[in-house]
Amino acid sequence: MPDLLIELFSEEIPARMQGKAADDLRKLVTNGLVDAGLTYKAAAAFSTPRRLTLSIEDLLAESKPVREERKGPKVGAPDQAIEGFLRGAGVPKDALEIRDDKKGQTYYAVIEKPGRLAADIIAEVLVAAIRNFPWPKSMRWGTGALKWVRPLHAIICILSDETGVAVVPVDIDGITSGQQTRGHRFLSPDAFSVTSFEDYEAKLKRAHVMLRADERAEMIWNDATNQAFALGLEVVEDKGLLGEVAGLVEWPVVLLGEIDPTFHGLPAEVLKTSMKEHQKFFSVRNPKSGQIERFVTVANTVTADDGATILKGNQKVLFARLSDAKFFWENDLRVAKAGMDPWLESLSNVTFHNMLGSQKERIDRIIALAREIAPIVGADADEVAEAARVGKADLSSEMVYEFPDLQGLMGRYYAKEAGLSDAVAAAAQEHYSPLGPSDDVPTAPVSVAVALADKIDTLTGFWAIDEKPTGSKDPFALRRAALGVIRLVLENDLTAKLTSIFGEKDWAVDLLSFFHDRLKTYLKDQGIRHDIIDACIAMEGADDLTLLVKRARALSQTLSTDDGVNLIQGFKRANNILTQAEDKDGVEYSYGADIAHAEAGAETALFEALDKAEAVITPAMDAEDFNTAMTAMAGLRAPIDAFFTDVQVNAEQQVVRRNRLNLLSRIRKICLSVADLNRIEG
Repeated sequence: MPDLLIELFSEEIPARMQGKAADDLRKLVTNGLVDAGLTYKAAAAFSTPRRLTLSIEDLLAESKPVREERKGPKVGAPDQAIEGFLRGAGVPKDALEIRDDKKGQTYYAVIEKPGRLAADIIAEVLVAAIRNFPWPKSMRWGTGALKWVRPLHAIICILSDETGVAVVPVDIDGITSGQQTRGHRFLSPDAFSVTSFEDYEAKLKRAHVMLRADERAEMIWNDATNQAFALGLEVVEDKGLLGEVAGLVEWPVVLLGEIDPTFHGLPAEVLKTSMKEHQKFFSVRNPKSGQIERFVTVANTVTADDGATILKGNQKVLFARLSDAKFFWENDLRVAKAGMDPWLESLSNVTFHNMLGSQKERIDRIIALAREIAPIVGADADEVAEAARVGKADLSSEMVYEFPDLQGLMGRYYAKEAGLSDAVAAAAQEHYSPLGPSDDVPTAPVSVAVALADKIDTLTGFWAIDEKPTGSKDPFALRRAALGVIRLVLENDLTAKLTSIFGEKDWAVDLLSFFHDRLKTYLKDQGIRHDIIDACIAMEGADDLTLLVKRARALSQTLSTDDGVNLIQGFKRANNILTQAEDKDGVEYSYGADIAHAEAGAETALFEALDKAEAVITPAMDAEDFNTAMTAMAGLRAPIDAFFTDVQVNAEQQVVRRNRLNLLSRIRKICLSVADLNRIEG
């Protein structure tokens, strides 16, 4: 069984596209081969700036013959129906067979497809993959019609086995397949032939090309950290940047450069962001001071002066970039030290949303809401209001205008320069959090208050103008905002009634339902089922997320036990019998169960068990001790089971029957006081 090697050699592919492109090539080709009847043992795809490569092991040498029978219309059917069947089957009418069945005679088409050589199938599949490749952006060049991310120069497409190597003929707009490729653009530009994937990868490495992106990334990181360690420094880890840089070079050469001491006074985050965004440099810091003092750049070639000229040029460009950053920083500091009022006033001219006013108007709403939330989180209302007032001031700063990713962080620096408290400065940065499911949640009271006010204002504002998420569309990130509120409340163990914060609005119930939907998704990842959450949402106090989740977790834990599962069955049996009797009799059996009318031992035992459980459950629920209440409820499993085993509810004596139905009503009342068990599935 032969192995297949494909290489698509082009001008430089943008680093951000390489990983997905390699995966797309693998899927397009392997899916096409399998659909055509060619199976294989393994497939792997690789990318460098100038090539996409696919290696397939143990491919069938040819597809197997296929014999297919298709049942057609009845004999005597309209000509139009018969002709449609012939077109679909791809056979002439004289090739049809007539067979007898229970309802008469029917046409059958027997379609036989002979096996095809792998090379023929591969050529068709590869041409289709190239012409229909899903690049985010593509281009045409020359006079051809082919579109590719960058001009495509050459194609390797070879099959190899123990007998030798064969080129699979492929021709796309004059680009014909062969078995030659080229190495590094500068270090080994000459063409060379390959005979297999192993031969290909080995020769590429000798030609200064590392085929595997993970190998390039590992080499970059190891060389960078070793050079920094030798100077007592450390490289700031950035996996995203490492992956991007690994996609910019075929033969990485790590160079360690110096940052002019003029810029050592800049915040470390400013240095890091400027170097990453503009130059794709890694930051190197002094672990003792935290100051970034050097940088790592990765060249794509080896030079006679060991990279000295490259470093000199990079340092010159970096000096200009950091000079701009220093200018922004110093200008911003002057405004911050004066109280930031010009920034705050300028936000009056920045539209948040055309139906929700300016950023300044939004800040005023957040201030009012943050004051309301302050007692809930145990924060000083005046300090919270000040944090809300200046929290977004840095949006008008020159530094954030240049580097938007630094919003909040720069606000923290500027608040400190303005002489504000540490809590206010921290809130300027932390009130944006959490931004996602893995982001840290603020715990400082002032930060939590402003973060909640910020996110709740966003949600209530867009609900008020009826701009809610629909389907997969969520242009204002409202799902993320709701999850942020949920995490802030739960992870800080806050008692907060959302409907009180929303106010009496027409849309308040719908917004609370939106929170409940987000909560289901959040708790599902923690192993709590939707029906359990629904059973708790149906209870009073469902707008208190902390209370709701405590109840749901206790119920989930109870239902993970045999007693809990069987209790649900006993409850549903009791409820079904009771409901049927109430419908039949036209009355409600909700009180009056008397142990004096108990006849069976199991009946008396159930009375006693319910009295005992109720004595525990009622105070436990009042104290919001759901675990104790659920445990007591689960303890009813055995006496309820025994009751249904030994006792006939619908007794002939009406007094006994009514008493037993009222006893079932006690089961229903006690169980429903803990959660709406009717909503539990199964």
